[in-house]
Amino acid sequence: MFKTNEGSTGRLLQLCSGYFFFYVIFGVATKCFTGKAAIVTPVMNDMEFLVWSTLGGSLICLIVVLFAGWWRTKTDRFTQWGPFQVPVEFCYIIPSGICTAIVIPTTTLMYMLLKSVMVAMIIMRASVIVISRLVDEAQIRQGILKKTVYREENIAVGFAIAAACTQVFLAKSSDFDFLTNAAAMAVLSAYILAYSFRIYIMNYYKNTRPKGVRQDNKWFFSIEQIAASVTMALIALLIFFSGSALKPVVLFHDAVALPHTQWFPATTAGAVYGMVAFFSVFIFMFKGRTATFAGLVNRLTSLVAGTTATLVSFYIFGGRFPSTADWCSLALILIAVGFMTVAERRRTAELVAAKELETPPEPEGPGEASLAPVKQS
Repeated sequence: MFKTNEGSTGRLLQLCSGYFFFYVIFGVATKCFTGKAAIVTPVMNDMEFLVWSTLGGSLICLIVVLFAGWWRTKTDRFTQWGPFQVPVEFCYIIPSGICTAIVIPTTTLMYMLLKSVMVAMIIMRASVIVISRLVDEAQIRQGILKKTVYREENIAVGFAIAAACTQVFLAKSSDFDFLTNAAAMAVLSAYILAYSFRIYIMNYYKNTRPKGVRQDNKWFFSIEQIAASVTMALIALLIFFSGSALKPVVLFHDAVALPHTQWFPATTAGAVYGMVAFFSVFIFMFKGRTATFAGLVNRLTSLVAGTTATLVSFYIFGGRFPSTADWCSLALILIAVGFMTVAERRRTAELVAAKELETPPEPEGPGEASLAPVKQS
């Protein structure tokens, strides 16, 4: 019943369902731990939650990839690094991991440095959608991507950006004062640049698999996460012992040196976010789809999950009710999903014709249709 083929629409829906489920849980947990829903006391500041949730997320990713053996070499192409022979793919997967190590903390830092959380979310979600479309354009021009970005995908991009930016109409002019804040602009630039390289690299790996060579997203994920965890650990040590008087550095030092009483539950909540990372990466790298389509699926799923988390926290934990802008955003998302559904049907037909995707088997004879096993495509 739940078995699906690699690259099928059914497999994509499974990944979206997993992403949605864990994102909602983490979204509610974030509101609870940081005081936006009355349940956890005493509440944590954003930096404390960042530190312990990041630890939990990194640990769950490392535990899975190490014990499941995903890290074992899955290539026959090697290059020489001094006395060592390493897979050629390490030359760009490890940099992708370093970019991931930048994306994770800058996400929370943007929430801290920007007065409006709403504006921070708009910037992050819209930027990923735009980056994904630009990556496709770049790789098409470079001859790396052989597929066409469908008109329906481009239209969906427009509606998705509109959905992400709906809240802008309610924002105050002071919410955009980060444009004159050097620290906030530096963090924002680092976030966008790191995400740009990361999405490019993921799609480079996906689009350059030699014919007949399996696209092993689990291996990519494992190497990327190991590189990200090592990088974050080194950066954390450097910041902790830097002695800097900058506010974010002081907050980080205190969060580690003086652990909050809720540090373990926050770490557990972070493990849930670590589960989100699995589904997020696998959606970004989904077989046979453009970066535009995969980026849209990823961001739209998070937008819907965010609204759902707000509803859950309101009805169960006393958080705020979704605003009119939230509902308008959701309506635009549904329109974007409609165009993406059309694009997905076209892409599936294209992949089947190119024999990159299995087709459902035909019934063996008259009257046997109801008994024939059906594979999703």
